[in-house]
Amino acid sequence: MEIILLAIILAFVITYTAIPVIINVSNIKKLYDVPNARKVHASPIPSLGGLGIFAGFTLSCLLSISLADHPAFQYFFAAALIIFFLGIKDDILVLTPMKKIIGQIIATFIVIYKGGVVIHSMHGFLGVNEVPEVVSLILTYLTILMIINSFNLIDGVDGLAAGLGIFTTLTFGVYFYTINHIEYSALAFAMSGSLLAFLIFNRSPARIFMGDTGSLLIGLVNAILVVHFINVAGSPVIANPVNAVPALAIAILIIPLFDTVRVFSIRIFNRRSPFSPDRNHIHHILLDRGMSHKKVCFTLLMTNISFVVIAYFLRSYSSNIVIPVLAALAFGTFAFVYYRRNPKLKVVKRYDENEISSSKILPISTSAKAVEQH
Repeated sequence: MEIILLAIILAFVITYTAIPVIINVSNIKKLYDVPNARKVHASPIPSLGGLGIFAGFTLSCLLSISLADHPAFQYFFAAALIIFFLGIKDDILVLTPMKKIIGQIIATFIVIYKGGVVIHSMHGFLGVNEVPEVVSLILTYLTILMIINSFNLIDGVDGLAAGLGIFTTLTFGVYFYTINHIEYSALAFAMSGSLLAFLIFNRSPARIFMGDTGSLLIGLVNAILVVHFINVAGSPVIANPVNAVPALAIAILIIPLFDTVRVFSIRIFNRRSPFSPDRNHIHHILLDRGMSHKKVCFTLLMTNISFVVIAYFLRSYSSNIVIPVLAALAFGTFAFVYYRRNPKLKVVKRYDENEISSSKILPISTSAKAVEQH
């Protein structure tokens, strides 16, 4: 317990102390996230909050986790360092999607081949248990990259990515503590502590954003945690074994994963790059329904918690049953939100003059001035 408390307290204090300094430096150097037609904030906001999250998380872990006893963790921090430099460069200079993916693949390579983070079993999903090495590697690469990008894409409303990140890491941290995997629990709680401190400054109206530096790091840490969870939670020899492990893992990350799969599918179906920007994310849709940032965060967080509760009560069934149930509920819930009181729409030729030139659909509530500009 001492290690857990040390991890979360150190992470919180370091991040809480660092964020005001980062805000001041960002204001002096004019390092802002400038609003445009796709973004939801109306004024320039500092976007380097990920620096504080990274500092709190990394220093806390290094001071609470023994690398001599757990050598794999040094490679986790090496991958986190790559993600940090990738994110900070994108926040300041803006990287192309291809360069970001290459950096993520390098970090994923380190986590898999040096850190040993590999999915070994499907736990009976689709009738598959142990998987061949090649399939295992492909599945792990796709899983880690998907989770990294899902948190990057869900970071579009004040407090949303941080709130979801706190929930997911706390969930994993508590579970790993119950099965005595203290080092992974400390990793999870360190991220929770950093995000909790950051959320104080990021809640609506936000004084700072986490940027790609923060969102990519949250995704990487959750990817490591979820793969470890899949590998150990189904084992009958641990203290609290879990049935339908893949289903519960999906439920814990359901909001960012579902939104990413849905948005990527829409973009690919429309013959666009899956990384091209738009306003099709679930938080954009809720904002267009008249919700405030706080209501969007609360709604999506409660929805995520509800899915975990459902998956937990269905854990005695196989993943072949639970996963389709979760998918049906996710699509059904989204359809209800999307088609309920759908506002009238207006077609605008140019949506974002710097990023998108094809016709897009905007709410009719968009001001006439904004429509004329785009």
